[in-house]
Amino acid sequence: MLNSCWRWSIALRYTRSGTSDQLVSFMSVVSISGLVLGVAVLVLVLSVMNGFERELRLRVLGVLPHGVIYREQAFENWQEAAATFMTHKSVIAAAPYAEGSGLVVADDTVLGVSFYGIEPGYERAVSIIHDFMVEGTLSSLTPGSFNVAIGVPLARLLGVAVGDRLTLVLPDVQLTMAGPLPRTRRFEVVALFQVGADADKSQLLMHLEDANKLRKVQGVDGIRLKLADLFDAPEVITTLTRLSASFDFYGTSWMQSHGNLYGAIQVQKSTMFLLLLMLVAVAAFNVVSNLVMTVDDKRSDIAILRTLGASPRSILSIFIIHGALVGAVGVTIGLGVGVAAASYLTEIYQSIDSVFSLGLMDEYFIHYLPSEVLVTDVVTVAIVSFVICLAATLYPALKAANSHPVEALQYDA
Repeated sequence: MLNSCWRWSIALRYTRSGTSDQLVSFMSVVSISGLVLGVAVLVLVLSVMNGFERELRLRVLGVLPHGVIYREQAFENWQEAAATFMTHKSVIAAAPYAEGSGLVVADDTVLGVSFYGIEPGYERAVSIIHDFMVEGTLSSLTPGSFNVAIGVPLARLLGVAVGDRLTLVLPDVQLTMAGPLPRTRRFEVVALFQVGADADKSQLLMHLEDANKLRKVQGVDGIRLKLADLFDAPEVITTLTRLSASFDFYGTSWMQSHGNLYGAIQVQKSTMFLLLLMLVAVAAFNVVSNLVMTVDDKRSDIAILRTLGASPRSILSIFIIHGALVGAVGVTIGLGVGVAAASYLTEIYQSIDSVFSLGLMDEYFIHYLPSEVLVTDVVTVAIVSFVICLAATLYPALKAANSHPVEALQYDA
């Protein structure tokens, strides 16, 4: 134990005391700073990827159904069909819906939208949109009231608020004495929601009966399903479509609409981890150059230690410990900076975006910059980065262990 303590003591002294050469000291600061930057950026990027994955899984897929079952002809008795689907062990809830499209008009603003007819009581079981209601509730969507709930961004574009009225223009015409005219219907805005996704800008929610009156049809277009495990959606949908004796059921899952996006996030996360790991490796090369210069600066100390009886293995250990300590300092500071930046990244982006109106996230499926720090990612980055730094110390340490004390003392003399 005592035999190894002196090696740690000398390595710690080299780490704390710095060097007599200002250039070596400057290179030491640069190498550690590069390591800090590389590790911090790696943690930050992985946290952003985790944030996108979380928001897609919990927010976007929480509002969208995990799967939808359709029928070649509308479901006239959707309650019976929903009860049949609920017998599957993976199906947690089922809810009907009807959909259509049109133009919404408010004052001089005209926008294309999709409208969805829902049963508010059932919709709460398959969607979490009620958790994102800013004003009003889904229960205000009663049959025959022709009330609608719209997203906050859409309300801003139209210049309307709760209590205001808007006009929905349908893509079909009615014949009148004045000729063919598009069918229109006035609605009152009774609720506002803000999910933070594309639905905020393009969807109107109304009661199922009101939607059917607009479309002049009976029944529902499809039955939305919520599953215990959303990754089982393709298999479950396939099983449920075979329940009909006439084989007139067909369905889609979230993987068909957003599966490529989810897979892309996973691939990008792995790719960015490998690419940014190269940044850490470059920083480790700076550590190598710094340690080489440190070995040259400490050659007289090495010679004295060898003269006093230190073995090449002891010299090797000293500089490996010294390099490991330098790497540990850089990795630790980098992790701290990365975690701190990732923890407040969403707030920082929102503040910058509100000041400069950049709108960088407007084209994505969520309109803000999410971030989530995972302990597993932090531990992985720490271990891999430290191993790279440890490997980087081998060459300088071997160079120090193989140095000849007599030559070093002659050179210094």
